[in-house]
Order: sequence, then C-alpha cells, then structure tokens
Amino acid sequence: MGFFSKILEKLGIGDAAAAPPAVTADTPAAAAPAAPAAPKAIAVVDVVAQLEQRAKSNAQQLNWRTSIVDLLKLLDIDSSFGARKELATELGCPTELMADSAKMNMWLHKTVLARIAANGGNVPADLLD
Repeated sequence: MGFFSKILEKLGIGDAAAAPPAVTADTPAAAAPAAPAAPKAIAVVDVVAQLEQRAKSNAQQLNWRTSIVDLLKLLDIDSSFGARKELATELGCPTELMADSAKMNMWLHKTVLARIAANGGNVPADLLD
C-alpha cells in the first residue's frame, strides 16, 4: 500500500472490498470471457466535513487547509519530513522542489488535495487553486 493510499483509506475513499474477485484457472469464468462490467460511479466523500470534525476534536490547533503537516496529523499519519519526502516522491514532485522543504510542502498540499478530489473526495475549488 502506497503512502497516498493510506490518506484515501483514512478518509474512507475507495474500497478494496469492492474490487472484483480475481479470476483463476479453477473458476468457470476463466473458460469464457467475462462480460464487461458496467462502470461504477465514484462515491463522493465530504472531505471538508470529515477534516473539520477531526480538527474540532483535536487538542492541537491544526490548519489542514494550508498545511500538509497538519493535514497528515489530522489523519493520524506520519507527518515527519522523511514521510513527506516519501509522499512527494510517490506523487511525482519535481526534483527542484524537493530540495526546498517549504516549496515541496506547498506543492504536496495542493497535489494531495487534488488527488483526493480526483478519487471522489469533495474538495472545494478554492482549496485546489
């Protein structure tokens, strides 16, 4: 499981249990081609409501709307510099931004929110700009 997958899991986005079962040589479906599955709609998850609720019940004053560190802390995910570098690498952060932690963090915050939105998270447009 990748680092970003942990973020989606904490937000309840995506469901490994909803994945179709694997076809093996022992199953009848292996003998005949399966009919194409109907496309499934992506369930929309209200990310803002979830994060605001977590922020209210958290003892720390965390600003997840502008800080990747605070966003990760709210999700109970490692927010250390090493963990953020790992996440930035996974998401394809440009090399020149990786050398400057502030620039990397800003890129990472925007990219994480954009990827959450692309995976069915309801993220307001003002957080994606």
